[in-house]
Amino acid sequence: MPNHPQTPMKNKQVFLTLVLLVVGSGLCPAAAAAPNPSDESEVRGAVQRIFDQLKAGQYEALYDGLPSATRARLPRDRFINGLQHTRNLYQLDRIEIGAARVAGNLAVVDTVMYARIAQPFNAEGKLVVQQYLVREDGKWRVATGDRATIDRFLKSNPSFARKFPIKRPRAFIKQDDKWIEFNPRGQKS
Repeated sequence: MPNHPQTPMKNKQVFLTLVLLVVGSGLCPAAAAAPNPSDESEVRGAVQRIFDQLKAGQYEALYDGLPSATRARLPRDRFINGLQHTRNLYQLDRIEIGAARVAGNLAVVDTVMYARIAQPFNAEGKLVVQQYLVREDGKWRVATGDRATIDRFLKSNPSFARKFPIKRPRAFIKQDDKWIEFNPRGQKS
């Protein structure tokens, strides 16, 4: 793709589109010392399942995978409608899932999601995001994008919080075969 100067407005739109991938995906990380290998496998499987549901437009299933505290604050129709309005903005491609770190009912996973950004222009995008998950009723539920839920779980496990502090998502657009990072103000980092 040729290198075209980006206007601040287009940069904001691109960044917001990529951030929607994080918030909409419902992905969520938690970490631990000395995790059970089956827990790590379950967490990685949950992250992949959630990504696949987002990619396939299975928004009701995504909603059902949110922690109960998130569902109590976020109505189902608002969540689903919000994601449906983003369908034309991007097309998810693939996800790279890093090591899962599990501590009790918390898990954290570093991920890289790749997508084709359709609006405001046609470009490849990637989002580097730390996914947080909480285990409720024996199932791993996604909490990424729900800072209140994540904070509550981290406060109840300060050792985990010190080892795996929350990282801000990083959004990139590919230009001239190079990944260019964008910050929330739409300026290159």
